Formats: sequence, structure tokens, C-alpha cells
Amino acid sequence: MVKKKSKEKIVITVGKRKTSIAKAVIKEGKGIIRINKMDLNSIPQRYVRMRIEEPLILIGDLAKKVNIYVNVKGGGIMSQAEAARLAIARGLVKFFNKKEIKDLFLKYDRHLLVADVRRTEPQKPYRSAARRMRQTSKR
Repeated sequence: MVKKKSKEKIVITVGKRKTSIAKAVIKEGKGIIRINKMDLNSIPQRYVRMRIEEPLILIGDLAKKVNIYVNVKGGGIMSQAEAARLAIARGLVKFFNKKEIKDLFLKYDRHLLVADVRRTEPQKPYRSAARRMRQTSKR
């Protein structure tokens, strides 16, 4: 007797902020949220944890119906949190496929669904920074 695997719904999304890149995998489940294989509640910085939880708080009880696994790399701690937040929000919109959730996220904060495209300007030749010129002599 061969058992057939049930077709479960899985959504994979990506979020970027500065040099951080986050990949979120959202499945049906019991509300487990892991960031880099670490439970969300074990993150020591409260402001970082709250930033990541924003989309989950906004959708309320629907967050308890999904398991979220996020893998983040690059950048600093705050840009990683922003990238994870973006990936989670995009994934939730795609998973539940409801216009109300998308409208709620856009009304609350546009950056929950739209990435910030600003990047650092590259350094030019013969300069010490991107726009900084060498000091000229007055005499």
C-alpha cells in the first residue's frame, strides 16, 4: 500500500533592504515563526522583534494558521529585520490571496509590500568617497 502525500500549500517570497536579503517560506501550520532557525521570541532586541511581528499583528488570528520560516543574510541587524518583515508581509498576501490584507498593509505602511530601492553610491576613481573631492590648495 502506497500512501499519497497531501498537497499542502507552500509560498516562498523574497524581501530586500540595503544589502540584506530574506527568503520566507510560509506553510499551513500552528503559528510557528523562525528567523534563521531561531524562534522569533528568542531574539533579544525587542525593537527588532516588534518590527518583524508587525504584519503578523495586523492580520490577527490568521497568523496562527501558518508556519513561517525566514532565512536572512547580509547587512546589519535592522536591515535584516526590515527584509524579513517585507518577505513575511509579501508571503502572507500571496498565501491568503485576499485583497483586504493587501489594502490593510498598504494603508498601514507602504514598505510592508514595496521594497526600498535606495542603495549606496559607488566610489569614484581618485576620490576618498563617492562624492568627496580632494582638498585644493589656496596658495
